[in-house]
Amino acid sequence: MRGVSAKKMMTYRDALAYIYSYTNYERKGLPKYTLAHYDLARIEELLARLGNPHREFKSLLIAGTKGKGSTAAFCESMIRAAGYRTGLYISPHLHSFRERIQVGGELISEADVIGLTERLKPSFEEIEGLTAFEAITAMAFYFFAESAIRVAILEVGLGGRLDATNVSNPAVAVITSISYDHTQLLGDTLSLIAREKAGIIRPGALVVSAPQVPEAMTMIEEVCQGRRAELVVAGEEDYRWQPGRATLRGQFFDLHGGERYSIPLLGRHQIANAVTALAAVVGMGQRAGLSVPLSARQEGLRATRWPGRFEILGHKPYVVVDSAHNGDSASKLRVALQDFFPGHRVTFIFGASGDHPYADVLRELLPAAHRVLITRSRHPRAAVPEVLAQTASELGYHTSVAASVPDALNTALENIGPNDLVCVTGSIFTVADAREAWCRRNGLALPPLDPEV
Repeated sequence: MRGVSAKKMMTYRDALAYIYSYTNYERKGLPKYTLAHYDLARIEELLARLGNPHREFKSLLIAGTKGKGSTAAFCESMIRAAGYRTGLYISPHLHSFRERIQVGGELISEADVIGLTERLKPSFEEIEGLTAFEAITAMAFYFFAESAIRVAILEVGLGGRLDATNVSNPAVAVITSISYDHTQLLGDTLSLIAREKAGIIRPGALVVSAPQVPEAMTMIEEVCQGRRAELVVAGEEDYRWQPGRATLRGQFFDLHGGERYSIPLLGRHQIANAVTALAAVVGMGQRAGLSVPLSARQEGLRATRWPGRFEILGHKPYVVVDSAHNGDSASKLRVALQDFFPGHRVTFIFGASGDHPYADVLRELLPAAHRVLITRSRHPRAAVPEVLAQTASELGYHTSVAASVPDALNTALENIGPNDLVCVTGSIFTVADAREAWCRRNGLALPPLDPEV
């Protein structure tokens, strides 16, 4: 009609820019873990305006320092293999925002991200102080309800007690391995960190814990006792396991009672994550009425895909990427390299986020290194390479600096022997850059990517 301009259609880029326009701690850095910054009243009010979509499905909530994502992926795959319609909510993403919200094993589409943003925008703007993570969490819950899922597997973003995902009412609460990370926010002892993670435990709940160091386990036990919650620990009673054969394609383990499983994810710690997930899925049968038979559990674990975690991209020379970003996960990476690649000379490509304990990571990895290239990812929180190199120097090691992850990868692969190994690590963002660079270098299909916003 003449004189009337058509309304500009929102694009996927527009939707992301709008979502990220809210306070985005993932990009700007995390504030102190207090009610002043993490107030569940905001998301509770938002969800109430949206009709409380999080009450339309059962949920399984996973907190912890490391292993949350792998455990969530294992749980989702097993439950989906049993025929249930699942929702998976994770953070942060590896390559695309769409990874954060999945239904039935499929990433949310760009069109659905646009549609949700347009529909929920008026409600977002009614909540004073809303953060990007709260908005995304509400989007996920709304989309899950709209998609008529049966169960949502939810990964806690940070901590537990004050995380936006903790407005859910989980049938089972899971706490994966607890170690030192975000100590400036959650506390400088494992007991304090565990107390924040245990904030997801409800009175009378079923709680599944991964194996923990005594200090963390004591706190989890105290919280469970105080809230009369039932505690199941992976590695104890019915969930004792025996590792089996392991190859570069995957590994086997036997559960107490004779059940045999295989998983494609490598490293001893991934067996602990898989057994934790098994206990959680069995618990969902007890508390949420889900029937996940042995065949579905076996198929679900065997079919789990979770890139960027001790993932082998190339052979001869081997190229491995791993998202280790604290001392504990770096120790597990070092052990996995020794287990699967004994005697190989390792070139590390290292880039870390400035607010993670990168000195602890370097302390674990540098003794195992033949050569180290320090770099930075494209993420806004990436540490300056020269700062990382100085930290390595203070630890007694010489390193070289590369301007970007692709540059570092190219340098590492020059004049390298077929039995040498390149390992890219330090943060999920460094790994993402390396996976994209590897695909471009080798003419492989790129994973789903987001536009720059």
